[in-house]
Amino acid sequence: MRYSLPFTTSTTSLAPTLIRILYAAIFTLAFSLIAFAHPEISTSEDNTTVIVQNAPEQEVYVFGKAVIVKKQAKGVLAIGGDVTVEGRVEGDVATIGGNVIQEEGGYIGGDVIVFGGSYKPKSATPLREPGKETVMFGVLEDEIKNLAQNPSQIFSPSMSWSFVAQRIVVALLWFVISLVFTTIAPGAISRSVARIQLSSLKVCGLGAGAFLLASVLIVAGAVTLPTFLSATVGAMGLLLLLLGYVFGRVALQVSVGKMLQKYLFPENNRSETLATLAGVLVWTLLLSLPYIWIIALFSVFAFGIGLILTARSSGLRQIA
Repeated sequence: MRYSLPFTTSTTSLAPTLIRILYAAIFTLAFSLIAFAHPEISTSEDNTTVIVQNAPEQEVYVFGKAVIVKKQAKGVLAIGGDVTVEGRVEGDVATIGGNVIQEEGGYIGGDVIVFGGSYKPKSATPLREPGKETVMFGVLEDEIKNLAQNPSQIFSPSMSWSFVAQRIVVALLWFVISLVFTTIAPGAISRSVARIQLSSLKVCGLGAGAFLLASVLIVAGAVTLPTFLSATVGAMGLLLLLLGYVFGRVALQVSVGKMLQKYLFPENNRSETLATLAGVLVWTLLLSLPYIWIIALFSVFAFGIGLILTARSSGLRQIA
């Protein structure tokens, strides 16, 4: 959901900013650091709030805490906390799992980006730089905030009845998607399953390299290229990742299902539908297990992209 104030412009200028904010968030999550070492930046006595005094050249990245800008800062990103602007922020203000609160007299010179929260100016005409963007994604606020404050649950999700019910719904969805793929393109799926069984290391290795390269190009393009080029590179990279995930998961589900059917099911009780269902259940389980799901997710991307990249060469060999 996008909420725009009168001083916004086109969203194309925002794409590099969004990717830079996402890159900064990933950097902060990966290293679990508070990116400030400045005498004008301190924490409250209860260690829940970062207080910024006069730091006009400082980009403030905060993890698991709220931020209050009393005087000046260059830019602010808070993960799992609110950002309150009482003074001036010359650049962007962003938060994941929190709110951006602009007090009367507070000034924001860049974009305001909020994931899982809202933008709350205390004045009817907040002090903003003309032509800047305000973007809010206000869905799943509590979930995003809890995730941002406790990122370990990404790797080890808590088991509950709602989680189990969600996994069942996901399994049914992927069962339907797999049936649609095997019905519309049975030849492509069967050839992909054969490549997985015959040259799994080659397919996975090629796909893993392409996955890492695409991720680097998306981030590097957003930082270095002009807006239209970075948007094009980002869209192409994300499309490749999306196609790789969907196609790779379907192919892996069918492949695992056929393998299970071969060794566990009697010959008189075998069917494509039953094999697909078995594969869907196995991969849904793998993608739900704590810590294991990270390896499984990377494997899906690697195999999917590898299958896409090797499809053409496979087709040319069959024609020859």
